[in-house]
Amino acid sequence: MINKVTLIGNLGRDPEIRHLESGAMVGKFSIATNESYKDKAGEWQTLTEWHEIVVWRGLAERAERDLKKGGLCYVEGKITHRKYTDKDGNERNITEIVANNIKSLEKRESSGPKTYDNFPAVEGPGMAAPATPVKKESTDSLQAEDDDLPF
Repeated sequence: MINKVTLIGNLGRDPEIRHLESGAMVGKFSIATNESYKDKAGEWQTLTEWHEIVVWRGLAERAERDLKKGGLCYVEGKITHRKYTDKDGNERNITEIVANNIKSLEKRESSGPKTYDNFPAVEGPGMAAPATPVKKESTDSLQAEDDDLPF
């Protein structure tokens, strides 16, 4: 059985981070995903879905550091459902995504050494830095050669 969710969307608010008595960190934020379609009249419509995201420990630290309201982010995790009682005594149901991987998809300004494909520069004891870094080609410039495909 598989319970896996992958979302790319914009943050509706900055992550809210709490420190529990046990010392663990937990964070919550929401992201919006959009789907566009043409209605019966031929007009474009946009359907926005909101998703509540929960992050724990190191991911909560990363969310607090890297994610900001309005920013584009990638979330991978599992869908969960839980019940709780609100302050007025009403029983509520909530659906959340408990993330096991998050990544900001916003471009960051960098003053340090350049990195490629999100890998750090290869330097350190016993390692030499590459003479010339290789940049990844964009998929737009690649031509599909379907005659060489094995399937």
